[in-house]
Amino acid sequence: MKQLVTLKSVIFLLGFIEFSCFNPFAPELNNKIDLSNVITEQQSPDEVLQNFRFAYTFKDSLLYSDVLDESFVFEFFDPNLEPSGGLRTWSRDVDLKTTGSLFRTFDVINLIWLNTLFEEGDDEFERRFLRFNLNLFSSNENFIVTGTSIFTFKRSTSDNKWRLVRWKDESDF
Repeated sequence: MKQLVTLKSVIFLLGFIEFSCFNPFAPELNNKIDLSNVITEQQSPDEVLQNFRFAYTFKDSLLYSDVLDESFVFEFFDPNLEPSGGLRTWSRDVDLKTTGSLFRTFDVINLIWLNTLFEEGDDEFERRFLRFNLNLFSSNENFIVTGTSIFTFKRSTSDNKWRLVRWKDESDF
């Protein structure tokens, strides 16, 4: 009889543990999601922009780093440069650190590509002028940035992927 009580206790305990791990309010995982439609192989500048947006939306710094070429340069207008502001640039390493900080600071990041104003290029380089909205939300701060970015893309000879080599940000603050 003592063995039966112990066996019932073990079965009850296992059932309790299994049930306690079940959340009836959590959505069921869908194993049929095709991530190939989300993360691209970057076989065109359009696919780079898709990965760029996905990296911002899901705050994925690894995916973001793959969007940038090793020679990447970010350029922006700094109004604090004397006497009336000027252009600043930074390298890929600084951009990755800055973007990682952005990803950690905001709870929700929503990047929307509005339209392409102009594009030019060939099989190895392409330049695009894009309009965008960037919405940044946290418990402390909310920002909505609308602007224009000039992206220069380059196809890598080593893996045939397109990546950003230059990003000139012309955001409206």
